[in-house]
Amino acid sequence: MKGISPRTQATLERLRNRDHGRVSEAGRTKLLLHDEVRPLSVVLFHGLSASPTQFVRFAHALHEHGHNVIVPRLPRHGHEDRLSTALAHLTADELRQLARESVELAHGVGERTVVGGFSLGGLLATWIAEHFAVERAVAIAPFFGISWVPNRFMGSFSRLMLALPNQFQWWDPIARERQMPAHGYPRYATHAVAQSYLLAREVMRDATGGIAAKKLIFVTNAREAAVNNRAVRRLEMRLRDQSAERLQHVVLTDVPFSHDIIEPLRHPQIADRVFPTILALLEGTA
Repeated sequence: MKGISPRTQATLERLRNRDHGRVSEAGRTKLLLHDEVRPLSVVLFHGLSASPTQFVRFAHALHEHGHNVIVPRLPRHGHEDRLSTALAHLTADELRQLARESVELAHGVGERTVVGGFSLGGLLATWIAEHFAVERAVAIAPFFGISWVPNRFMGSFSRLMLALPNQFQWWDPIARERQMPAHGYPRYATHAVAQSYLLAREVMRDATGGIAAKKLIFVTNAREAAVNNRAVRRLEMRLRDQSAERLQHVVLTDVPFSHDIIEPLRHPQIADRVFPTILALLEGTA
């Protein structure tokens, strides 16, 4: 790739080499790069138990529009064995490290950087917005708590989950291992949820310092089924003291009761409906 520094090349190789032999083809990091540094680079973070394939439609569209696109595999994700127990060992430190390396790579292949993410990926996009001067961060249905657990209890709930042995729970107790799409895990690990919330608490705590990003955009579904929209609004209120002019909150009011609004292999009609809006937010044309 022309015009990139040795440091960027090293980061690129490190990201590629994270995909060991147990990772499936669909689960591998997606690098849609032109042969040169472009005006805009985009990083997209998938959700808990999913894989980079979750964002492949966005990645191809952004690449076709001339951008360099990076869709990293989150740690412990994407294994060929969909019943892998690797997710039980996910840590907040691993998520931070991946976020740092992804932004570093994006800075090396683009003059300006945009980050986007869904659910756990939306949490990572928000964490980056607090720490890095990216052009835009788009947090789609970001995870800052569980919809049915009042936010004031999430800290105690997470500590309890970490104190107890990890458990794997089916996303769909009826379909179990038959749940689609095949590129993701059909189960989640309770310890992975708790570790994700540790990072969410850090983001909430640091919100009083404002954001480093030029713009942070929250995208929430008014009929959210899984994550806690009230926690997103509380975070937004804390950020407004320092960064009101750089915040935007897009509430989707015409989407059914659901959480996974971007996965075309699970809810194709919903994914088709929100795709143009989110693509425009990522590119800054909305």
